[in-house]
Amino acid sequence: MKIYFITSNEGKFNEVTEAIGSVSGVELERLELSYPEIQGETLEHVVKFAMGWLKEHLEDKYLEHTVMIEDSGLFVNRLKGFPGIYSAYVHRTIGGYNAVLTLMEGEWDRRAHFETCIGILGQVEEPKLFVGKCDGTLANDARGTGGFGYDPIFIPEGEKRTFAEMSVEEKNKFSHRGKALMDLKKFLADTNIR
Repeated sequence: MKIYFITSNEGKFNEVTEAIGSVSGVELERLELSYPEIQGETLEHVVKFAMGWLKEHLEDKYLEHTVMIEDSGLFVNRLKGFPGIYSAYVHRTIGGYNAVLTLMEGEWDRRAHFETCIGILGQVEEPKLFVGKCDGTLANDARGTGGFGYDPIFIPEGEKRTFAEMSVEEKNKFSHRGKALMDLKKFLADTNIR
């Protein structure tokens, strides 16, 4: 089975490849296409809208297979969930994790969580969503050289290291994306889609 993962983020592609590579018969291919990313209330809302748009506008040669998209966000308790669904925009425009660290200077409550929503369509009767969440805290300073995005400042619950200090395999054991991908793997293994 071929899955086209629509993403411009090489880090996401590598994490997904590592996580679902063990599913027999799955071939993952990265597809760099743009689609509208609305500013919805939840990641699920954003992904559902994008999947509807892709279903209408994507070439049939892709929809004959399985197409996958993913949206994630960092939700900081003290910032009332900011940057949340705006995480990618904040990262691109105002300095990403450095901006978040600046906003959190002197704050004692550093609780945060990552959320993700993965959507697939094509060789499924109806589009499917897979969600994951990872609780943790924000580091006081950026640490580590791995990962991408907000990984250098996020410490998952039960760990002392940031995501950026972990290998892709280690991160997938903790992460929001890893949890959603476990559900996706189970779905792929239990269904007959090709």
